[in-house]
Amino acid sequence: MPPTMLLSCESIRKSYGVKPLFAELSVGLAEGDHVGLVGPNGSGKSTLLKIMAGLEEPDEGTRSMRRQLRVGYVPQEPSLDEAHTIEEVLAQVLIDEGLDPHDHSGRTATALSLGEFPTTDQLVGTLSGGWKKRLAIVRSLMLEPDVLLMDEPTNHLDLEGILWLERLLRAQARAFLVVSHDRRFLQAVTSRMIEINRSYPDGVFEAKGNYSDFLEQRDAALHAQANYEASLANRVRREVEWLRRGPKARTTKAKSRIDSAGRLIEELNSADARKDQGPAGINFTASGRRSKQLVEATQLCKSLGGKQIVKDLDLLLGPGQRLGLLGPNGSGKSTLLKLVAGTLQPDSGTITRADKLRVVTFEQHRESLDQSSSLRRALAPHGDAVVYQERSVHLVSWAKRFLFRPEQLDLPVSRLSGGEQARLLIARLMLQPADLLILDEPTNDLDIPTLDVLEDSLLEFPGALMLVTHDRWLLDRVSTMLLALDGTGQTEWFADYAQWESAQERKTAEQTHASTSRPSKTSRSESDPTPKAKKTGLSYREQKEWAKMEQRILQAEETIAACQAAVEDPAIASNAAELLARSEALEAARAAAERLYDRWTQLEGKQTESAGQAQS
Repeated sequence: MPPTMLLSCESIRKSYGVKPLFAELSVGLAEGDHVGLVGPNGSGKSTLLKIMAGLEEPDEGTRSMRRQLRVGYVPQEPSLDEAHTIEEVLAQVLIDEGLDPHDHSGRTATALSLGEFPTTDQLVGTLSGGWKKRLAIVRSLMLEPDVLLMDEPTNHLDLEGILWLERLLRAQARAFLVVSHDRRFLQAVTSRMIEINRSYPDGVFEAKGNYSDFLEQRDAALHAQANYEASLANRVRREVEWLRRGPKARTTKAKSRIDSAGRLIEELNSADARKDQGPAGINFTASGRRSKQLVEATQLCKSLGGKQIVKDLDLLLGPGQRLGLLGPNGSGKSTLLKLVAGTLQPDSGTITRADKLRVVTFEQHRESLDQSSSLRRALAPHGDAVVYQERSVHLVSWAKRFLFRPEQLDLPVSRLSGGEQARLLIARLMLQPADLLILDEPTNDLDIPTLDVLEDSLLEFPGALMLVTHDRWLLDRVSTMLLALDGTGQTEWFADYAQWESAQERKTAEQTHASTSRPSKTSRSESDPTPKAKKTGLSYREQKEWAKMEQRILQAEETIAACQAAVEDPAIASNAAELLARSEALEAARAAAERLYDRWTQLEGKQTESAGQAQS
């Protein structure tokens, strides 16, 4: 039996001005669907998500949903009341939805546990962008939606936050559709991919499986489409030659062939019109320096605001070396980039740079862009041409290389989208010969086709590269070595992302093993079924959460046992698809139990700390 359809859009059309974003587009979400939505910038992904969420109406077509369906929606830039605390923001959602007041404390406690917030009484206005995004996600999940729609949820999240979201989606969400340019994230969480792109005959391409499966199926489909269009072009050429000979439309057969030729020509013109302008042309210019050693740092130390950022770091960079930096937000990645670039001085240690070293920097917040300047002047400050690799290129041609239309040239930079501003900054950097490229979050707002071209350009760049990005796909493909910062000054070197990931898994396992007091079915007698919260340092909410924790963990253990039995059922041994589905359910159940165990340890630690303070 096919899964139940939850939410669908049929033959929808949406336009802004005279140009349609999409037309005759049909998309659906069924029970258990974990869908990734991709497409080039401007293809209408965010608009489609708003239509599916019921926040916008299509110009044509219909939106259908199952009765009493609960839909959760997380926009790119969530609106949060910054004058309230984390807990107050979550509680307000429940009040606004008119839910039973008796459920408020339990739902709020669950959401706070899911979000893994260090404190619950912190004002939202003081949170980083990553923690605000976490809050927006759990705020949507606490209403227990049947369908969760998320627009670029990994934006602002650091690497730890992205891994948290991956675990959360695998364990919590029933059905979801997520817009993302993070290919590693899509690889980890999706079971179906959708791309909206005008270059497809129907404006959309779907593939079952994760992101890698999607790439394989798309390549095959595009190859078949290219072969068909080549065959169509040959047929049209023959028919045009026949028409030029001036056939007399006196017979039914001749009339039919003339009509058929007209349809073939129209089909070929339509195929040509669908072809986009291709990805941005990115190619950084090297200076041609022959030096084997560009930057050497010895015993580098730096503190900011009383916090140790780097301690006793040794670093050596030469041509062809591409260093990727890892670490949570605030760990000092951007600070290290500034130290190497020379815009920030170390507290101690030495940095030796090659004579007349040319450093080109992509800054995370794009400070060098004058928002009031026109795109024309931002691209070519001194006229209607630029000099690229010692030859003159006209401004219009240079703009088209980065997917800017001629009619955009007189727009102020402030009117450009985030992706367009990123492409503008890359266009400016390409005009500067470099020995060392320093890129701080260059992938923000870039679509996947542009990311692919950026990767290829960085791989071909012969100089040295330092890269900070949350795009693990790019980081893993481009970097020749990785340096992880922990925010306390400690650093650790890794050969690749897989090695770093294995190290993180070992640390997690060690922390789990070190937790000496975990509840189990035999840890407490039936006469004493709940942990005591009296005389502890727990808040009232935490006491209620603590009281229910053992019951929740026992239920989680029972779920794991049931899933394990389902996986070992001999009846499905030959059914690969069913075995895979049951294995995934088992992993999700284990992950959910692990989060409960971690929360148990956290609450018990607070209780123990409070007891120790009372004794002293």
